[in-house]
This record gives sequence, structure tokens and C-alpha cells, in this order.
Amino acid sequence: MHSKPVLLVIAHGSRDPRHAATVHSLVRRVRSLRPDVRVETGFLDFNVPSVRGVLESLAAEGVRDVVALPLLLTRAFHAKADIPAVLAAAPPRLRIRQAEVLGPSPLLLRALERRLNEAGLTPADKASTGVVLASAGSTDPEAIAVIAEIAREWRHTGWCAVRPAFASASLPRTEDAVRELRDLGCARVAVAPYVLAPGFLPDRIARGAQGADVLADVLGAAPEVAALVLDRFRAAASAAPFRQIA
Repeated sequence: MHSKPVLLVIAHGSRDPRHAATVHSLVRRVRSLRPDVRVETGFLDFNVPSVRGVLESLAAEGVRDVVALPLLLTRAFHAKADIPAVLAAAPPRLRIRQAEVLGPSPLLLRALERRLNEAGLTPADKASTGVVLASAGSTDPEAIAVIAEIAREWRHTGWCAVRPAFASASLPRTEDAVRELRDLGCARVAVAPYVLAPGFLPDRIARGAQGADVLADVLGAAPEVAALVLDRFRAAASAAPFRQIA
């Protein structure tokens, strides 16, 4: 009998091999921080192992409790519909709790600044630099509102200006936000991808950033992201007694 809950990190998946490689790199960092916690990875689409397959394997091993953590930055369709549906179809012996999505969190802002610093910005550059907070985009109004609020909060940490942008579903696009920051008179413009792993939409963000001075890397396996994964796991694991999800 397995007494400790297993952490199942649920990623979206992508045809782009960089996506899965980045997810696995993040999970390795999470494991290194908490070697006492069993961490598994499952994908909703395109990659293996699938979430369903991992859940079936865990049940066959005799695992009882699972914390399913969506590797998502906003609470949109995948967190509200796709993931609950997959978890509801899990083997009935499993007791599964779905953790909160990663965003918003101060740790993600620290990870964004880490990536900008790695791309060449220094703390002394903040006051004269405008930043585009470039997300994948969503049709969910709640998710869009969260991105806009993060941009407003981040602006108050000392940047010249911060503007949200979206690679799909919503406007403005990255290139439009870059032009707006130029028009505002920011001496430099930086694009900070608010995405976890490379893929089709992050590539679109990069193309939109061609008029910027700085393009940061995706969040990926940043230490702050790994710490946040474990924060969400701890909160879910300690919230209440485990029970069947359906």
C-alpha cells in the first residue's frame, strides 16, 4: 500500500518535441527539490504517457491517493473541463484531488524577471524598459482578465510600462504591444513570454517580438516554477481528506 500521495503533473502536450523536453526538465527539478515525493508526468494530447495511462498504471500498482496538478498558468478550458473529465474517468480505486493552476503567483513574476535578466536586462534598466507580457491567449474571459491584472501589478514593481499581449484568441498581439510601448517613449522594449514551454504559440510570440530589444526565454524549468509546483501540491495534499473525484 502506498501511503503518500503521488504528484501527477499534467501537461498539455505538443507536436513540438521541445515542449515535452521542457516539461520533463521541470519535473526533474521538482523531484530534486522533494526526493521524498513521487512525481509522475502525463500529457493531455500529442505526447506519451497519457494522463489516462498514468492513472491506470498507478491504480494497478496499488497507489491510493493522487494530487493532479495542471501545468497551466491560467484557469481556462483545460483546467475547467478537459482535466476534470479525464480525472473523472480514472480507475475508481484512486482518490484524486485536482490542485490549483500555477498562476497567478508572485513566484511567476520572479521567474519572468529571471528570464529577462538572463536575456540581458539588469535591475538598473527597469525604469526605462517597457515589457510585453506575452501569453498564449484564451477565449475564457477569466483567463484574459487574470493576464491583464498581472500586467498591472507587474508595472508597479518599477518598469516603465507593462502591456499584456496574446498569441491567439485575444488582442493585442505581441507586435502591437511592442509598437505601443515604443510610442509611449520607453527607451527599451522587452518581451517576456508568459508560457511554460516552447511550441507553436511561443514561436508566434517570438516572431511578434522581432521589433523589441529583448526577448526572454519561456519560463520552463525555472527554480521559481518548480517551487510553485510544490507549493500547489502541498496545498492540495493538506486541504482535506482524500476522496474519489467522481
